Amino acid sequence: MTHVFTPTISQWPALQQKQFEEIRKLILAAAKDANVGPVEESLKWGQPAWRPKRPRQGSTLRLNWQGIPSHPLVLYVDCKTTLSATMREIYPTEFEYEKNRGLGLPDGSPLPLQAIDHLARLTFCYHQKR
Repeated sequence: MTHVFTPTISQWPALQQKQFEEIRKLILAAAKDANVGPVEESLKWGQPAWRPKRPRQGSTLRLNWQGIPSHPLVLYVDCKTTLSATMREIYPTEFEYEKNRGLGLPDGSPLPLQAIDHLARLTFCYHQKR
């Protein structure tokens, strides 16, 4: 599949590429289901990122691989939001939390699909809830 992320993702190991595609589909479906309108896909700091195109709708959700084969993917939210704290409260064991913005995915385990879906929905509707 060719998209804005292809040059970046093609450099990742096969496992991370497969996980990326699964997570991307989940993120896009969550945005559609949450009725936030179109989502912009772009690279921010060289990392795949998604954000609702509608202004003041939601926040940005990024996904990155650290470049070390054994390291898992990490989802990032805006550190000025309460998104990481909310997810930590609801899903204390589904992610490896990095301060107030990073949510590391489990390495070698099934992806926490329900938690990722919930994170995407909360992120894309963040400013609606405030």
